[in-house]
Amino acid sequence: MSSVRESPSVPNFAVRSAVIAAVIFIVAHLALLVGITTPEKFYFDEVHYVPAARQMLEPVMPSPMLNPMHPPLAKQLIAVSIRIFGDEPLGWRYPGVLFGALAIVAMYLCGLALFAAQGPAIATALLAFFNQMVFVQSRIAMLDIFSLTFGLLGIAAFMHGFRQARPHVWFALAGLAFGLSAACKWSGLFALAVCIVIIVVIRLMQGWRTQFADGNAGDWYRPGLWPDFRFYHFAACFVLIPAVAYLATFVPVYGFSLPDLFEAQRRIFSDNTTTAIAGHTYMSSWPSWPFLVRPVWYLFDKVADDRIAAVVFLGNPVVLWAALPALAVCLRDWIVTRRADTFLILSFYAGLYLAWALLPRTLGFIYYYLPAATLASLALVYVLRRGNSPRWLLWAFVAVAGAGFVAMLPITVAFVGTSMETFVRLMLFQSWI
Repeated sequence: MSSVRESPSVPNFAVRSAVIAAVIFIVAHLALLVGITTPEKFYFDEVHYVPAARQMLEPVMPSPMLNPMHPPLAKQLIAVSIRIFGDEPLGWRYPGVLFGALAIVAMYLCGLALFAAQGPAIATALLAFFNQMVFVQSRIAMLDIFSLTFGLLGIAAFMHGFRQARPHVWFALAGLAFGLSAACKWSGLFALAVCIVIIVVIRLMQGWRTQFADGNAGDWYRPGLWPDFRFYHFAACFVLIPAVAYLATFVPVYGFSLPDLFEAQRRIFSDNTTTAIAGHTYMSSWPSWPFLVRPVWYLFDKVADDRIAAVVFLGNPVVLWAALPALAVCLRDWIVTRRADTFLILSFYAGLYLAWALLPRTLGFIYYYLPAATLASLALVYVLRRGNSPRWLLWAFVAVAGAGFVAMLPITVAFVGTSMETFVRLMLFQSWI
């Protein structure tokens, strides 16, 4: 009788989860949309990407092609928005708003996949929103938010499939999302690479007949994991599907010309691996990003006497500094107890962050840290609900993070504006200026 009573719980959980995801999307979408048309001019890298999107609306692609150093999908999405809403700030920035809201939903799905509970998943989404980075990046016509969102959706699918005996569909969905992420920006390949490494390591351990002396169902590695997932399934999910999704986005630009497609990839590779790049005022190196040493000022305009309009990409220190000890706790728990959830958190955080250390680029910015910083919310939620921690502790921290987010609004959204006095008060360190 108990199994009969419990059988509706799975569909009910799925329905509740879908409703919560829809509410999160609507709320995040509306919050990101407020004041989106300010400033009414290009700011920061919009000067590169909006003209490239405009070019894609031409009946015949002009030559030379603008911004050939990045794949076309994100610029195509901006172009569609310009077609619908007009060549004005709303048209340039609305796709970022849409995908920013979807990124928050994707973090909710990651939380569901890891914690199997809606409360912690909602807290994960809120912390991702309050970390300031997603908020700022969703309100500017750049490529990063599109790559982030597809990547997070892929990670959520992979995390869900990781615990399944038959992960085939979920891994295929992950591969599709990673292909689309890379079609926005090549850094989208980092998450795909993490998944490939995870599967290869697990298969090697299974091939070596590795067993833990006191193995249990919560281990990150189990000898019987994915018994029916064959090599050809792996190749389809993590090579073929991502490659097809990625290359399909080039067809509207280059047609089916193989030489043109090859040349486009060569150009992207050359431009993204070169070390011959001039310095930049706001450049920073990857070791400094988790400590929020050097932000990027997207906008700093004087609008009246002692009034400025400012947008800084920095991150909420309340969230991102607290995430560092939380990640250390995750590392400790993974080593000591072999937990699958801490393994996945650490794998994706480290993979998306440390990949930048391997690239031969001298020019870096803190917004490259966006994907890893967003996933750090999972570590915070894990630690704050760990063991016998009181339930209120997690929500108290979410409230404090929200207060930190509100405190940063004068330098987060241009339409709010602020005084020089407030600006100086918010600049805790000289390196932030």
